[in-house]
Amino acid sequence: MSGDEQNGPAPAEPTAAPAGPTAPPGPAAGPLEPWPATVRWQPISTDLIWVELLRLATVVGVVLLGLGIGWALSGHWLFGAALGAVLLLTALRVVAIVRAVRAWGYAEREDDLLVRHGLLVRRLSIVPYSRMQFVDVSAGPLERAFDLATVQLHTAAAASDARVPGLRPAEASRLRDRLTALGEDRAEGL
Repeated sequence: MSGDEQNGPAPAEPTAAPAGPTAPPGPAAGPLEPWPATVRWQPISTDLIWVELLRLATVVGVVLLGLGIGWALSGHWLFGAALGAVLLLTALRVVAIVRAVRAWGYAEREDDLLVRHGLLVRRLSIVPYSRMQFVDVSAGPLERAFDLATVQLHTAAAASDARVPGLRPAEASRLRDRLTALGEDRAEGL
């Protein structure tokens, strides 16, 4: 008997992991982090913050004017309390707008476009290129003033439409043309 046989069986050599899909390195994404860590996200322009703040200022200005006139005419304390509440809610909304714009992002993958947004309720839209019917680019007066545009993707299912706001016009045109070309290429195989 050799020395190896006296000490028992030799320890097993480590075996290679079975072939197949493997998870990306790092911690697994939780339910509140639905977007893959391997995706390269493109941010939107932070100038969209100014567009949204101007929209908010317009609405709040009208409301404050109405409350101010009501308070001046009646002198009732409820108008003053309402003014304070509107100002507090406006401050909270300003913070939410800044954070919400920074949460937007999009990523172009081989077969689909990912669009993410949301603060409290995070949303990830995955739009396969083969399911796109048409791509729409729009820019309202405020967006044009800040040199921004929005790309809207339309699919057969209305709930799956996705939009990417806050893009520079050149990027919006590039994305529109690329998505259109990829949609045509993928649709040919159907």
